[in-house]
Amino acid sequence: MDVPLVVARDLTKVYLLGDQELHALDGVSIEVRRGEFVAVMGSSGSGKSTLMNVLGCLDRPTTGTYELDGREVSRLNRGELAEVRNKTIGFVFQSFNLLARTSALENVELPLVYAGVGRRERQRRAGAALERVGLAARVHHHPSQLSGGQQQRVAIARAIVNEPRIVFADEPTGNLDTRTSIDVMALFQELWRSGLTVVFVTHEPDVARYASRVVFMRDGRIVSDEQQRPLRAEPQGKAA
Repeated sequence: MDVPLVVARDLTKVYLLGDQELHALDGVSIEVRRGEFVAVMGSSGSGKSTLMNVLGCLDRPTTGTYELDGREVSRLNRGELAEVRNKTIGFVFQSFNLLARTSALENVELPLVYAGVGRRERQRRAGAALERVGLAARVHHHPSQLSGGQQQRVAIARAIVNEPRIVFADEPTGNLDTRTSIDVMALFQELWRSGLTVVFVTHEPDVARYASRVVFMRDGRIVSDEQQRPLRAEPQGKAA
Protein backbone atom coordinates (compact mmCIF):
# COMPACT_ATOMS: atom_id res chain seq x y z
CA MET A 1 0.00 0.00 0.00
CA ASP A 2 1.31 3.43 -0.92
CA VAL A 3 2.29 5.39 2.20
CA PRO A 4 1.22 9.07 2.10
CA LEU A 5 4.03 11.54 1.54
CA VAL A 6 2.59 13.92 4.16
CA VAL A 7 0.98 12.66 7.37
CA ALA A 8 0.12 15.36 9.91
CA ARG A 9 -1.87 14.58 13.05
CA ASP A 10 -3.49 17.04 15.48
CA LEU A 11 -1.17 19.94 14.66
CA THR A 12 -1.42 23.04 16.79
CA LYS A 13 0.55 26.25 16.54
CA VAL A 14 0.19 28.72 19.39
CA TYR A 15 1.70 32.20 19.43
CA LEU A 16 1.91 34.27 22.61
CA LEU A 17 0.87 37.89 22.12
CA GLY A 18 1.47 39.49 25.49
CA ASP A 19 -0.72 37.49 27.86
CA GLN A 20 -2.95 36.26 25.02
CA GLU A 21 -2.64 33.01 23.10
CA LEU A 22 -3.26 32.98 19.35
CA HIS A 23 -4.12 29.51 18.03
CA ALA A 24 -3.01 29.73 14.40
CA LEU A 25 -3.51 25.96 14.01
CA ASP A 26 -6.07 24.19 16.14
CA GLY A 27 -5.89 20.41 15.79
CA VAL A 28 -5.20 20.06 12.06
CA SER A 29 -4.83 16.59 10.57
CA ILE A 30 -4.07 16.08 6.89
CA GLU A 31 -2.54 13.53 4.54
CA VAL A 32 -1.15 14.17 1.06
CA ARG A 33 -0.36 11.26 -1.23
CA ARG A 34 2.35 11.21 -3.86
CA GLY A 35 1.25 12.82 -7.10
CA GLU A 36 -1.51 15.00 -5.63
CA PHE A 37 -2.07 18.66 -6.58
CA VAL A 38 -3.60 20.31 -3.53
CA ALA A 39 -4.89 23.85 -3.03
CA VAL A 40 -5.19 25.11 0.56
CA MET A 41 -7.71 27.93 0.73
CA GLY A 42 -8.97 30.29 3.39
CA SER A 43 -9.29 33.95 4.25
CA SER A 44 -6.55 35.98 5.91
CA GLY A 45 -5.93 34.58 9.39
CA SER A 46 -7.42 31.17 8.61
CA GLY A 47 -4.13 29.38 9.31
CA LYS A 48 -3.32 28.33 5.75
CA SER A 49 0.11 29.97 5.60
CA THR A 50 0.98 28.68 9.08
CA LEU A 51 0.07 25.17 7.94
CA MET A 52 2.20 25.65 4.83
CA ASN A 53 5.18 26.75 6.93
CA VAL A 54 4.86 23.71 9.19
CA LEU A 55 4.41 21.23 6.33
CA GLY A 56 7.27 22.93 4.46
CA CYS A 57 9.58 22.53 7.50
CA LEU A 58 10.00 26.28 7.83
CA ASP A 59 8.47 26.10 11.31
CA ARG A 60 7.62 23.51 13.95
CA PRO A 61 4.19 22.84 15.46
CA THR A 62 3.51 23.53 19.12
CA THR A 63 1.96 20.07 19.48
CA GLY A 64 1.06 17.23 17.14
CA THR A 65 3.08 14.98 14.86
CA TYR A 66 4.24 15.35 11.28
CA GLU A 67 5.79 12.68 9.10
CA LEU A 68 7.27 13.67 5.75
CA ASP A 69 8.25 10.86 3.40
CA GLY A 70 8.12 8.42 6.31
CA ARG A 71 10.28 10.52 8.68
CA GLU A 72 9.00 12.22 11.81
CA VAL A 73 10.09 15.83 11.40
CA SER A 74 7.96 17.82 13.85
CA ARG A 75 10.65 17.80 16.55
CA LEU A 76 13.78 18.27 14.45
CA ASN A 77 16.07 21.19 15.24
CA ARG A 78 16.69 24.03 12.81
CA GLY A 79 19.72 22.44 11.21
CA GLU A 80 17.91 19.16 10.68
CA LEU A 81 14.88 20.94 9.24
CA ALA A 82 17.16 22.81 6.81
CA GLU A 83 18.60 19.50 5.66
CA VAL A 84 15.12 18.05 5.08
CA ARG A 85 14.09 21.17 3.14
CA ASN A 86 17.14 20.97 0.92
CA LYS A 87 16.78 17.28 0.11
CA THR A 88 13.03 16.71 0.05
CA ILE A 89 11.18 20.01 -0.44
CA GLY A 90 10.96 22.78 -3.00
CA PHE A 91 9.43 26.06 -1.85
CA VAL A 92 7.94 28.85 -3.98
CA PHE A 93 7.05 32.19 -2.39
CA GLN A 94 4.63 34.94 -3.40
CA SER A 95 7.43 37.54 -3.45
CA PHE A 96 9.78 35.28 -5.49
CA ASN A 97 12.68 35.74 -2.99
CA LEU A 98 15.32 36.03 -5.70
CA LEU A 99 18.74 37.57 -5.10
CA ALA A 100 18.69 40.86 -7.01
CA ARG A 101 22.39 41.02 -7.93
CA THR A 102 22.71 37.49 -9.30
CA SER A 103 21.59 35.96 -12.58
CA ALA A 104 18.68 33.59 -13.03
CA LEU A 105 21.17 30.73 -13.33
CA GLU A 106 22.93 31.67 -10.10
CA ASN A 107 19.61 32.01 -8.26
CA VAL A 108 18.59 28.52 -9.34
CA GLU A 109 22.00 27.14 -8.35
CA LEU A 110 21.59 28.16 -4.69
CA PRO A 111 20.04 24.92 -3.34
CA LEU A 112 22.82 23.00 -5.09
CA VAL A 113 25.45 25.21 -3.45
CA TYR A 114 23.98 24.35 -0.04
CA ALA A 115 23.97 20.67 -1.03
CA GLY A 116 27.68 20.80 -1.88
CA VAL A 117 27.28 20.11 -5.61
CA GLY A 118 30.29 21.06 -7.76
CA ARG A 119 30.22 24.17 -9.93
CA ARG A 120 30.01 22.50 -13.34
CA GLU A 121 27.24 20.12 -12.25
CA ARG A 122 25.39 23.01 -10.57
CA GLN A 123 25.39 24.99 -13.78
CA ARG A 124 24.25 22.02 -15.82
CA ARG A 125 21.35 21.20 -13.52
CA ALA A 126 20.32 24.83 -13.04
CA GLY A 127 20.35 25.36 -16.81
CA ALA A 128 18.19 22.27 -17.29
CA ALA A 129 15.71 23.50 -14.67
CA LEU A 130 15.44 26.90 -16.35
CA GLU A 131 14.91 25.21 -19.70
CA ARG A 132 12.16 23.12 -18.14
CA VAL A 133 10.28 26.27 -17.08
CA GLY A 134 10.77 27.93 -20.46
CA LEU A 135 13.60 30.32 -19.61
CA ALA A 136 16.55 28.82 -21.47
CA ALA A 137 17.11 32.19 -23.17
CA ARG A 138 17.10 34.12 -19.86
CA VAL A 139 19.76 32.29 -17.84
CA HIS A 140 22.05 35.33 -17.57
CA HIS A 141 19.32 37.89 -16.90
CA HIS A 142 19.03 39.45 -13.45
CA PRO A 143 15.62 39.68 -11.73
CA SER A 144 15.29 43.36 -12.63
CA GLN A 145 15.48 42.35 -16.30
CA LEU A 146 12.64 39.84 -15.96
CA SER A 147 8.87 40.23 -15.77
CA GLY A 148 6.99 39.11 -12.67
CA GLY A 149 5.95 35.90 -14.37
CA GLN A 150 9.52 35.19 -15.46
CA GLN A 151 10.78 35.83 -11.93
CA GLN A 152 8.26 33.34 -10.60
CA ARG A 153 9.43 30.81 -13.19
CA VAL A 154 12.99 31.28 -11.93
CA ALA A 155 11.69 30.66 -8.40
CA ILE A 156 9.96 27.49 -9.58
CA ALA A 157 13.13 26.34 -11.34
CA ARG A 158 15.02 26.89 -8.07
CA ALA A 159 12.36 24.87 -6.23
CA ILE A 160 12.70 21.85 -8.55
CA VAL A 161 16.45 21.88 -9.25
CA ASN A 162 17.15 19.44 -6.39
CA GLU A 163 14.46 17.07 -7.70
CA PRO A 164 12.35 17.32 -4.53
CA ARG A 165 9.59 14.92 -3.59
CA ILE A 166 7.15 17.77 -2.96
CA VAL A 167 6.82 21.46 -3.80
CA PHE A 168 5.04 23.88 -1.48
CA ALA A 169 3.96 27.22 -2.93
CA ASP A 170 2.66 30.09 -0.78
CA GLU A 171 0.34 32.34 -2.84
CA PRO A 172 2.44 31.74 -5.99
CA THR A 173 0.15 33.95 -8.11
CA GLY A 174 -0.44 36.63 -5.49
CA ASN A 175 1.80 39.23 -7.19
CA LEU A 176 0.82 38.35 -10.76
CA ASP A 177 -1.89 39.54 -13.13
CA THR A 178 -4.59 37.16 -14.31
CA ARG A 179 -2.94 36.17 -17.59
CA THR A 180 0.43 35.52 -15.99
CA SER A 181 -1.22 33.63 -13.13
CA ILE A 182 -2.72 31.20 -15.65
CA ASP A 183 0.70 30.71 -17.25
CA VAL A 184 2.24 29.91 -13.87
CA MET A 185 -0.57 27.50 -12.97
CA ALA A 186 -0.11 25.81 -16.36
CA LEU A 187 3.52 25.24 -15.41
CA PHE A 188 2.53 23.80 -12.03
CA GLN A 189 0.07 21.48 -13.76
CA GLU A 190 2.80 20.35 -16.14
CA LEU A 191 5.08 19.55 -13.21
CA TRP A 192 2.23 17.76 -11.43
CA ARG A 193 1.41 15.66 -14.49
CA SER A 194 5.07 14.67 -14.68
CA GLY A 195 4.70 13.12 -11.21
CA LEU A 196 5.61 15.93 -8.80
CA THR A 197 3.48 16.43 -5.68
CA VAL A 198 2.37 20.06 -5.36
CA VAL A 199 0.66 21.82 -2.44
CA PHE A 200 -0.13 25.51 -2.75
CA VAL A 201 -1.85 28.17 -0.68
CA THR A 202 -4.25 30.60 -2.31
CA HIS A 203 -7.14 32.83 -1.36
CA GLU A 204 -8.36 32.94 -4.97
CA PRO A 205 -11.12 30.48 -5.95
CA ASP A 206 -10.21 30.92 -9.64
CA VAL A 207 -6.67 29.69 -8.94
CA ALA A 208 -7.85 26.80 -6.74
CA ARG A 209 -9.86 25.43 -9.67
CA TYR A 210 -6.61 24.21 -11.25
CA ALA A 211 -5.90 21.80 -8.37
CA SER A 212 -7.15 18.23 -8.09
CA ARG A 213 -8.05 18.67 -4.42
CA VAL A 214 -9.12 21.69 -2.38
CA VAL A 215 -8.67 21.99 1.39
CA PHE A 216 -10.50 24.90 2.99
CA MET A 217 -9.43 26.35 6.34
CA ARG A 218 -11.14 28.62 8.84
CA ASP A 219 -9.99 29.70 12.30
CA GLY A 220 -7.02 27.35 12.29
CA ARG A 221 -9.04 24.28 11.34
CA ILE A 222 -9.80 22.34 8.17
CA VAL A 223 -13.51 22.73 7.48
CA SER A 224 -13.68 20.94 4.11
CA ASP A 225 -11.45 18.70 2.00
CA GLU A 226 -12.72 17.69 -1.43
CA GLN A 227 -11.42 16.14 -4.62
CA GLN A 228 -12.31 17.91 -7.84
CA ARG A 229 -11.75 17.68 -11.55
CA PRO A 230 -9.08 20.32 -12.18
CA LEU A 231 -9.62 22.99 -14.78
CA ARG A 232 -6.86 22.78 -17.34
CA ALA A 233 -4.69 25.91 -17.33
CA GLU A 234 -4.06 26.98 -20.91
CA PRO A 235 -0.83 29.01 -21.27
CA GLN A 236 -1.53 32.50 -22.56
CA GLY A 237 1.93 33.30 -23.82
CA LYS A 238 5.58 32.21 -24.04
CA ALA A 239 7.39 32.43 -20.69
CA ALA A 240 5.24 35.35 -19.57
